[in-house]
Amino acid sequence: MSQKVQEFNDYRAKMNDKILAGDNKIIKRIFNLDTNAFNEGHLPKKTKELLGLVASAVLRCDDCIAYHLETAHKNGVTKEEMMETMSIATLVGGTILIPHLRRAVEFWESLEENS
Repeated sequence: MSQKVQEFNDYRAKMNDKILAGDNKIIKRIFNLDTNAFNEGHLPKKTKELLGLVASAVLRCDDCIAYHLETAHKNGVTKEEMMETMSIATLVGGTILIPHLRRAVEFWESLEENS
């Protein structure tokens, strides 16, 4: 796993553990809802991850973008599918997303290093 991807995952896991250790019922339910929303359903998991990627990009959340890039990659999304998805996000969100697109492509390249 590339250092960039490993650092992201390590930080995310460490902080999620700290947050969930607080035993806040609402936060735990939100985390659970988020996990379950992306499970296989009427829409395939791959499609849901691409939808999550668009929403994350439009909301300009780099951590969310990285998370959905990694899960999309694990679910067989190709670079071409990812770029098409990000093109829709950029169209909807506007040119302010271009810096996020740059970081998304960089993170995707880190994911591909391990494929």
